[in-house]
Amino acid sequence: VFVITLLHSPVGGKRFVIIFERQRLSLSCVPAPDNSSIFERKNGKTPAAAAAAAAKLLQSCPTLCDPIDSSPPGSPVLGFSSKEKDRLKPKKKEKKDPSALKEREVPQHPSCLFFQYNTQLGPPYHILVDTNFINFSIKAKLDLVQSMMDCLYAKCIPCITDCVMAEIEKLGQKYRVALRIAKDPRFERLPCTHKGTYADDCLVQRVTQHKCYIVATVDRDLKRRIRKIPGVPIMYISNHRYNIERMPDDYGAPRF
Repeated sequence: VFVITLLHSPVGGKRFVIIFERQRLSLSCVPAPDNSSIFERKNGKTPAAAAAAAAKLLQSCPTLCDPIDSSPPGSPVLGFSSKEKDRLKPKKKEKKDPSALKEREVPQHPSCLFFQYNTQLGPPYHILVDTNFINFSIKAKLDLVQSMMDCLYAKCIPCITDCVMAEIEKLGQKYRVALRIAKDPRFERLPCTHKGTYADDCLVQRVTQHKCYIVATVDRDLKRRIRKIPGVPIMYISNHRYNIERMPDDYGAPRF
């Protein structure tokens, strides 16, 4: 607690002591006793010596306390400055020139989508296989390569990524048949550079960059994400056979 000075009230002739609390940063006035002062009781000083010590303390610490908001020492306390230069100036909005050219970024579309259909699709078809697509194919007793050829009437190359292979390996012994099918030499293995084994983000990013793939999946969330990407067909299972979605009429089997 810092005692700054003694004040005499014009009404009633009472004396007050102005006190700054160091921790709370609050100003308070306390009536001083008539016969003795706070400095005389605590420090054994006379009122003149107390006033001199308070003036010296005021010169050495202009902010009267340590800054709480990590401001440099000696900066004025917020709320105690009435100078125009210390106040925050309102931000002025810059006026835009209406005659200036407006620049905006437009995403570059692949040239394969220049016509009504994706020109990069064509036999042999490269089909990205998801984890659940292999499991549901086993339940439906469908051979992957043969059923794909029956659907598209052309040669098909199933492609499996490292993250899909890692998901199948994590499923354990219960899905050992799916792991054996995924390791078929007819499957093309695609390396992954991302971290983790979450395959949905990898498949979406891959078909966004390269429009030459067909995505084979049964997952509704993944199919919803793939539908937002133009020019990417989706292969799914229905009625114990493979069907194709968003495929041009000139390609593949019709949808039943």
